[in-house]
Amino acid sequence: MKTVYTYNKNRELMQRAAKVIPCGVYGHLGPAEGCMIPTSAYPFFVTKAKGSEMWDADGNRFIDYMCGYGPNVSGYCDPEIDEAAMKQIAIGNCTTLPNTIMVDFAELLTDTVKKDWAFFAKNGGDVTQLAIMTARAHTGRKKIIFVNGYYHGVAPWTQKPDSPGVLPEDCRNSIYIDFNDLTQLNKVISDQKEKIACFIATPYMHGNFKDNVLPADGYWQEVRRLCTENGIVLIIDDIRAGFRLNLAGSDAHYGFEADLICFCKAIANGYNVSALCGKNFIKPAVSSIMYTGSYWMSAVPFAAGIVNIKKLIKADACTYFRTLGLRLTDGLAKIAKSKNVNLSISGEPAMFYLMIKDDNSLILHQEWIAECVKRGAFLTNHHNHFINLSLTEDLVDETLEICDEAMDVMIKKHPEVYK
Repeated sequence: MKTVYTYNKNRELMQRAAKVIPCGVYGHLGPAEGCMIPTSAYPFFVTKAKGSEMWDADGNRFIDYMCGYGPNVSGYCDPEIDEAAMKQIAIGNCTTLPNTIMVDFAELLTDTVKKDWAFFAKNGGDVTQLAIMTARAHTGRKKIIFVNGYYHGVAPWTQKPDSPGVLPEDCRNSIYIDFNDLTQLNKVISDQKEKIACFIATPYMHGNFKDNVLPADGYWQEVRRLCTENGIVLIIDDIRAGFRLNLAGSDAHYGFEADLICFCKAIANGYNVSALCGKNFIKPAVSSIMYTGSYWMSAVPFAAGIVNIKKLIKADACTYFRTLGLRLTDGLAKIAKSKNVNLSISGEPAMFYLMIKDDNSLILHQEWIAECVKRGAFLTNHHNHFINLSLTEDLVDETLEICDEAMDVMIKKHPEVYK
């Protein structure tokens, strides 16, 4: 039996935090968002992390499958990446003019993802915003096609009109269609093609609280054709999936080419940098836009990013992610089948999504995940998960043991379901 964790110091810290920080921990990481249910099962703060593991304020150790919600792609505190960052900080970081290493990083990144140029910022939302502005500048059009269930950041243009703090006019030029539905896309383009600046989507649907959905055969190739024929800029938001399916970008993984592609999470293993990469035909448009930030050309993330990308290339990382992801998900499927639990596993193995579907709510799934977390496997009940380069077969096998025991606990609590 695994030790069941308690979180006394975490609770004390949360009480302190709530006095000086909105919600204590804000955004999707905060308990107020309803993503960590029951909150008693989850820690709120960590004190250290290494490789694929992290330790919370109470000293509890977790095998972490959230990877900082994506950035930890090579492993927490990777010595080679951190060494490069420390060497760079010793000679200059935020300087009046950008460090020469920015050019080195841009050359490596564009060569890796097979695009012509790279524009650096800090967050994923910075570059999805720039992608939209670039498409509008290039086409002279206003409207954006979104896929229902999308997430492209927190700026008002990414929201729905009824979102708090968002004005109806912020969303006036938004068009919404379903993923994999070419009939809807054809109709929208037929009706409004002279008004549409761009189509923006993630490479596959990895939304929250629902099964992930892969593209249908030929879907992206037809989207590419329609965009090309109608002068619509095709933008791929690869913030989450970038460098996990194919090091050349998720468009390459699915056999098409985006005009603009947005990267962030996995570029520099947690050092904060994002990038918009694109083709030469749209370079004049992005060059015309005044868009910058005080820290966007800081050199330390560039140094970390160079080592990180080279490390991923050398390790054939995407093959490794798929192999370890399948070891875990195949193991979970076998455990669930042996217990007559309807466990849905969706998405790509490198970014798998889990959902128990033996009731019409999230309750059973939330309880199972909570029991996993309390025993040291940090999973989530609402989001896809991530495999990283430091994960080992031994850690995966330990995770399967935890998930097995946690599932038994969940089943025992619900004799009305599991008779």
